[in-house]
Amino acid sequence: MKSIDIETVDLNLLRVFVALVEEGGASRAALRLSVTQPAVSAALARLREIYADPLFERTGRGLRPTTRANELAPLISEALNRCRQALALSVNGKDIKGRTVTIGLSDDSEIALGQSLVSRIDEHLCGLRIIFRQTHSGLVQDMLMRHQIDIAVSAGGLSSPLISRHRLGRGNYLCVADANNAIPTTVEEYAQRPHLLVSSGGFVGIVDEGLKAAGYTRSIRASTSHFAAVPFLLVGSNLITTVPTHAARAMERISSLQTFLCPVLLPSYDLEIGMRVGNKHDDTLQMVKSLIIELVQDSFFLS
Repeated sequence: MKSIDIETVDLNLLRVFVALVEEGGASRAALRLSVTQPAVSAALARLREIYADPLFERTGRGLRPTTRANELAPLISEALNRCRQALALSVNGKDIKGRTVTIGLSDDSEIALGQSLVSRIDEHLCGLRIIFRQTHSGLVQDMLMRHQIDIAVSAGGLSSPLISRHRLGRGNYLCVADANNAIPTTVEEYAQRPHLLVSSGGFVGIVDEGLKAAGYTRSIRASTSHFAAVPFLLVGSNLITTVPTHAARAMERISSLQTFLCPVLLPSYDLEIGMRVGNKHDDTLQMVKSLIIELVQDSFFLS
């Protein structure tokens, strides 16, 4: 491939590239960048010429990055972040209007932290836009390293030396049920009640492991992979479920649900916040990280 002189390249093409990767289509990328779709298509044609690769393949759901595009994505994203940091220095880092920070976390943490975090960011970093992106321990490290998220809140999965980690505390579990339901007080009563399982797999959860150790099994009547669905599935039903404490308390605050201690002994878990080591000088990301740490310490994650 012939070398390309940076002086001859419109660096706005890189913004188009990132928008196409993250939005998965030319029309959405155009809307995000406030340009026309033909302008995005023209930029993509120029990018294909520069990199001698199609970069995106059309599917029934939009545009899918090629292998080459997936290799380029973290490099281009990092380059744009460096440009933003350099521009921020021109105004002493105070003007963050138009800046976006993407936070990766599970939906139980988003339920518990989301609203309060947005309020604190509005207070301390007015103009900053936050994107919450769902992840879990099996994906979170890869998402950070691919620049799909800037900050991660996760129960494990962060081990790379290229990621700085901070322990937020220990998480545990509470049971949740409709406020009109009787609370089971023994392991046997708990096992006999109809259960809602919240699990990505849909078949076995941490409760089943705890019950097995105690010599019991439970009856799972329904399963969901989303904590956000729990209030809608429990209110007015005889189901009970067991979820992380922070999510249980958040659900209790905004619905007619009640929480109670689980009669089964369940293990606690570590919750961490992580970000790429290379962002240690990014004052905005460091501020968002500090706000998350303060919020967790002021609330209900710690056991």
